[in-house]
Amino acid sequence: MYKFIAGVVNGILGVNGSKAKVYGVENVPKEGGFVVACTHNGYIDILNLGLSMLPREIHFMAKKQLFDIKGLGWLITKLNAFPVDRDNPGPSVIKIPRQLIKEGKIVGIFPSGTRSSENSELKAGAVTIAQLSKSQILPAAYIGPKDAKSVFKRQKGYLIYGKPFTVESGKEGRDASVQFLEEELVRLTNELKAKHPEVK
Repeated sequence: MYKFIAGVVNGILGVNGSKAKVYGVENVPKEGGFVVACTHNGYIDILNLGLSMLPREIHFMAKKQLFDIKGLGWLITKLNAFPVDRDNPGPSVIKIPRQLIKEGKIVGIFPSGTRSSENSELKAGAVTIAQLSKSQILPAAYIGPKDAKSVFKRQKGYLIYGKPFTVESGKEGRDASVQFLEEELVRLTNELKAKHPEVK
C-alpha cells in the first residue's frame, strides 16, 4: 500500500510541479536503519521526504490524536506511521523506533523549524532513539508548499539532506547532539532559502 500511495502522490506532485528538488542525496545512508529528522511546517514536507527515500520506506512517528481522525488514521497507518502519546509518553516511544531501526528500517521524526518546548522534546527524542539504537541521525530541511492549496497553486518544493552523524554515549553526548541537530536544521533551512529566495 505504501508504494501504491507513493506512486499516486508522486504523480500529483509531479504534475503540479510541487515534487521537491532534492539536494544532498549522496548523504543518505544506502542501507541499515537510521533516524531522519526533518523540519516540519505542513504535511507536504512529509510526502516529499517519503518520495525522496524511495524505494526505501520511512516509518513516521506521529501524535496519537491523528489516528483518531476518521480516514486519516487508516491512511497514515498504511503509510507506516506509528502513534506516540506526547502528553503521556510511555516505553513504546523508544521501544517501537528502536525495534524498527534494529530491523534496518528508517524512522522519521518531524520537529518544526521553530523553537518551542515540544520541538526541543522531538529533537531530544530523535537523539535519544539514535543513541540507544547506536544508529545515525540524518538531518534534513524542507521549504515549499505546505498543503493541498499550495500544491494546486503549483508552488515549488525543495529538500536538502545534511551529513548523517552519530551520538556519543552519555548525557553529555546526548546534549551536544541535540544542540548540533538544532543548529544543523537551521543551517540547512537557511541554505535552501539562500538557493531559492523566491520561496516564502
